[in-house]
Amino acid sequence: MTDFLQEKRKEIDARLKELRPLVEEHERLEKAAAALAGVGAPGTSGGRTRGGGSASMRRRGSGGGRRGRPRGSGKRAQQAQELVSAKPGITIPELADAMGIQANYLYRVMPTLQKEGKVRKRGKGWHPSADGQQSGGEKPA
Repeated sequence: MTDFLQEKRKEIDARLKELRPLVEEHERLEKAAAALAGVGAPGTSGGRTRGGGSASMRRRGSGGGRRGRPRGSGKRAQQAQELVSAKPGITIPELADAMGIQANYLYRVMPTLQKEGKVRKRGKGWHPSADGQQSGGEKPA
């Protein structure tokens, strides 16, 4: 009877050794599935965690330039351009007051509008450029 028990214990131990890699793989897959739960599902933020995602996700952003829309292409830039057209010589603090926003945002937006030829700066004030008064900022033919 002891030979029978020893033989069965050896069989069980051998089978446990065979199954161990499968169990470990199963546990890894369960963890991966839990980590991916909700990624790409409607109403989620892409499954990112408080840590900002995995290290590979954080590194990936370094190659393609800045995210989002081009600077100066939003509604605030358009609103600022309209105010400059309505009140030539308006300053950034005056623009910020009229728009109800912080001036530091406009210190980034206005130079972009200037580079695009939509406004020009004279002293501390901003003025519409000849090109900037046309619809869509197109240059005359």
